[in-house]
Amino acid sequence: MIARMNRREFIALAGAGAVSLGISGCAAPNRTGAENKPANKPNFVVIFCDDLGYGDLGVYGHPTIRTPNIDAMAAQGQKWTNFYAAASVCTPSRAGLLTGRLPIRSGMCSSSRRVLFPDSAGGLPETEVTIAQALKPRGYATGCIGKWHLGHLPQYLPTRRGFDSYFGIPYSNDMKPTPLMQDEKTIEEPADQTTLTKRYTENAIAFIEKNKKKPFFLYFAHTFPHVPLFASKDFKGKSIRGIYGDAVEELDWSVGQILETLRRRNLAENTLVLFTSDNGPWLTQHLNGGSAGLLREGKGCTFDGGMREPFIAWWPGRIEPGQTIRDMGSTLDFLPTILSLAGAQLPTQNVLDGLDISPALLGTGPSPRKVMFFYRGAKLYAVRKGWYKAHYITKPAYGPGNEKEHDPPALYHLGRDPSEQYNVADKHSDIIADIRKEVALHLANLTPGKDQLAQRIPKKK
Repeated sequence: MIARMNRREFIALAGAGAVSLGISGCAAPNRTGAENKPANKPNFVVIFCDDLGYGDLGVYGHPTIRTPNIDAMAAQGQKWTNFYAAASVCTPSRAGLLTGRLPIRSGMCSSSRRVLFPDSAGGLPETEVTIAQALKPRGYATGCIGKWHLGHLPQYLPTRRGFDSYFGIPYSNDMKPTPLMQDEKTIEEPADQTTLTKRYTENAIAFIEKNKKKPFFLYFAHTFPHVPLFASKDFKGKSIRGIYGDAVEELDWSVGQILETLRRRNLAENTLVLFTSDNGPWLTQHLNGGSAGLLREGKGCTFDGGMREPFIAWWPGRIEPGQTIRDMGSTLDFLPTILSLAGAQLPTQNVLDGLDISPALLGTGPSPRKVMFFYRGAKLYAVRKGWYKAHYITKPAYGPGNEKEHDPPALYHLGRDPSEQYNVADKHSDIIADIRKEVALHLANLTPGKDQLAQRIPKKK
C-alpha cells in the first residue's frame, strides 16, 4: 500500500533542506517504458545509524531535533513506516543487513552474549556472503566506513569480507579501548570520538570521488547516537535536545554532505541511497538515549520499539518523490534488492531470509514481505504477519524484567494499535493458527549456525 502526499505536503516536508538539496528542481520521474528500468550498474550507499529510535527524526515526528537534510531526503524519495532491523542489538543486526539472513542462521546471535566484545574470538563466518562480496564479480568498488562490530580479529575485518577499504572502529564506542582503524591497521587509540562523524563523512566523500567513474557500494555505518555521545565543536551545545540532539543533528549534516556530493558529481540519478538504523533507542540511558515515538519499548527487545526503524530510500528520477510506504520491509531485504538492481547473482549456498523490495522502491508493485520473525538472542520471541503480531515470549528492553511465555501468544493489530497495548488474542484464534503455521514452516527449515558470540580469546596466564 502506497500513500502519496499532495504538492503542499511535499513542499512543507522538505522544509529548510529543500534549498541545500535542490528539491525545487527535482521533477517526478517518467513512469513509462525504459524510464522505469533501473540504470545499468547503479551505485549504492547504505547509511546505517546506531541506536537511532523510530521517533528521533523530524520527519518521523520529533518536536525538537532538527533534521532538515534527512527530512528533505524523505520528501524527495520514500519514507517507510513498517520497516524492521534484523535484530534489536548491534552485532546480529549488522550481520542480518550484510548477509540477508537471520542472525540465527549465521551464529551471529547468542543466548549467552548479546554482541561481540574486545575479548571475542568469533565473528561473521567465512561461509557467509556479504553484499560487498556478491557485488565484486560485477566490477563494483566497495568501501566500509564506521562501526563494523562483526569481528575484530584480522580474518573477520571488512577487508576480508569483500570491502576494498575500511575506515572506522571495530566494535561499539563504549568498549575500551576504542581503536580507529584504516583498513587493517590501528591509526589512533583511543579514537577521538568528537571528530568521528566528521572524519567518517570526509572519508565517505573521498570514496565517492575516487570511484565516481565506476559502480560503487558504500556501507556507511555511523558510531552515533550510541553512547557515549559526542559531537564536533560545530554541533556541540546547539540542539535543544542536548548532547543526544547534537549527535543526531551532526548525523543529519553528514547525510546532507553525502547527497550533495552525489548531486555535484552528477551521480544522484544513478545512486540508490538507503538510510536506517541498527535497532531502537537505548532507553536505560535516559536523556542520553533516544525515542521510539509511539512504539513500545526500545533497544534489546522484540516489541516494535526495539526493531521498527526509520527507513528512507532516495534515488532521484527512479523513486517517485513524496511517498509514504506502509508495506513491510527489513534490512534483511537489502542484499537481494541491491543484487537484483545491480544484476548480480544471489548467493546459492545459503538460505536467504531477505526479499527483493525493488518493486516497492520503483513503484512497480508492493513489497513482497508479508512475514517478519523477531529473535532475541537465539530464541524466537515474536512473529508478524500482515498487520498482526504474535508474541510467544516477551521481556522488557535492557534493564530489569523477566522473560514471560504466552500461550496462546499475545496478539496485537499493529495498524490499529502500533503501541502494542491491547491484546486481541481471544478474538482471533484463526489469526493465531495461521501464524503458528508460519512458525512451524520456519523452524522446520532452520539450521542454527555455530554460536560466534560465546567464543572468547583465551586469557594470557
